[in-house]
Amino acid sequence: MASIPKMELDSSEPSIKSPPEDVRLELHRVLESGDFRATPRRREMLRYLIEESLAGRARTLKGYTIGVAVFGRGDDFDPQADPVVRLEARRLRRDLDSYYVSAGRNNPLRITIPKGHYFPEISCNSIALPPVDESSSQEVVDQETSTEPIEQPPSGLKGRFFAGSPVRWLSGAVAVAVLVAAIASWLWISRGHNSAMAITEGPAVAVLPFKALGVDEKTTFIADGIAEQIMTALSRFPEFRLYTPAGTAASSGSEILDGENRHGLSFIVTGNVASDSHEIRIGASLIEVASRRIIWAEDYSNPLEPGSLLRIQNEIASDIATALGQPYGVIMTEVATSLPDNFSASMPSYECVLRAYSYRRSFAKALHAPTLDCLQKAVERDPKYAEARALLGWLYMDSARFGWTSGDSGESAFAKALESSEHALTLDVNNIMALKALGSIHHYMGNFEESVRYQRQALANNPNDPDTLVQLGWRLAIRGNFEEGIPYVEKAIARTVNPPGWYFHLIAIDHYLHGRYAEMLAAAKYGAGHESGISWSLVAIAQAALGNMAAARQALETMEEISPRLGSDPAEVYRGHQATEEIVAAIVAGMHNAGWSEPGA
Repeated sequence: MASIPKMELDSSEPSIKSPPEDVRLELHRVLESGDFRATPRRREMLRYLIEESLAGRARTLKGYTIGVAVFGRGDDFDPQADPVVRLEARRLRRDLDSYYVSAGRNNPLRITIPKGHYFPEISCNSIALPPVDESSSQEVVDQETSTEPIEQPPSGLKGRFFAGSPVRWLSGAVAVAVLVAAIASWLWISRGHNSAMAITEGPAVAVLPFKALGVDEKTTFIADGIAEQIMTALSRFPEFRLYTPAGTAASSGSEILDGENRHGLSFIVTGNVASDSHEIRIGASLIEVASRRIIWAEDYSNPLEPGSLLRIQNEIASDIATALGQPYGVIMTEVATSLPDNFSASMPSYECVLRAYSYRRSFAKALHAPTLDCLQKAVERDPKYAEARALLGWLYMDSARFGWTSGDSGESAFAKALESSEHALTLDVNNIMALKALGSIHHYMGNFEESVRYQRQALANNPNDPDTLVQLGWRLAIRGNFEEGIPYVEKAIARTVNPPGWYFHLIAIDHYLHGRYAEMLAAAKYGAGHESGISWSLVAIAQAALGNMAAARQALETMEEISPRLGSDPAEVYRGHQATEEIVAAIVAGMHNAGWSEPGA
């Protein structure tokens, strides 16, 4: 991860001047707003920062104390080795900024976390902001890259198609810090002119050279090499086509943004690098070419230390690639939200893949059949499309594990799942989705050692993919290995702007087994917002454990409406996910405590 400067306090005495009751009221407004998009852990972090500051302990708010108090780290926690606090503070800052330009724009107070610090500041929000078009802004996540040209690139660009082939780390002026941003997305055919927006391929992106804001050796060195390093990181995500400028033909973002010089691209990444004797500062942006709209932007500052330049560059490039390239990152989210609502037999193969990723956010039954049909047609049209075959294997597995077989036996559906995913791996031996699908299929077939072997291989191929991290952590934890599994899950959540609700299931169960019911409720509520029956079962258990019986009964009703199987036999459902008997017994006992009883009892 990126080495962000230590957020230490300066010589001034940080304090909150507003009345404590007003500050707590504003905190309540923020935390209760559905427009405040922070995860449960970041909400807990915000509450902790406010309360500590109100208690006069703002000076003690450093990475170590927050890591121990909020993130459950031990006494040996090293904030420099484990960057979770820095990453979550940066995301919390963005969560607050987004909230105060939308739902909170007319609040009487405004909470901010100044850059370079952890203590909060409270200011009077005396100027009400006008309504904004919230669809015009968006955030995102991270990842990495590989090479093999298979087609003619757009005019003026050198093309590399990165489709999961082994990574070839690019040598070059690689030595220094940090990088730049992002990447992006991709060729819509006749975008803006065809409402169907036919999609034929994965994202075509140009990462332009970064501009050096200075003439010193460090700055120019980083500016010269950072674009290549970002592409190396992005190449581990299989759906991108990455291009670099040929000579100086496409080195200027303004040239590409001109209508006649777009080179067939939809997005470009631009940035700049500055430095002094103490730190390097990088600014990066992802820009949609057609509209000139900035899709994503981020600033990074990193301390200069002897021998740290190469490490910093690698870590930040990975961080940016992860935010942009992961299945639930900036690019996939941007593309998926532009899809038409209806499924069609003529739908392009890549659109089927995008819809499959969207389905995997919620595993909603209503989406399963049309997504499965779409992927079946995709592999008929494009039999060598490894990602589509891997996702098809996943959909077949869901048919088996959820009982959505439509005439097939579960055994037959699992056999189809294995065949499709193994076929994907023969097409692309490094395909991450194929490895994750095989890990999941073997888990649900009871082959736990084989499941973990595939999952660890996927993680080795792309160690920064949050979806890969959470898959491994989920499988370890559900089998009782919470000690190893939960840190993987927490790392995945920390690296994802808007994680799917099921990312939080094992977090909630771990809190439950340790008697942390308030923390369990916060995690379960996040998942409940994604129409998950399991999340609602966990909400019911947590509410009952906290003595909120009316809320527990209401959660049970919602659970049964979403998932009648959970309402009739929760033990069978949790066993179906291969939960240990200890977990099953605890869940059933908790549901009894919430007011559930066996049908007919």
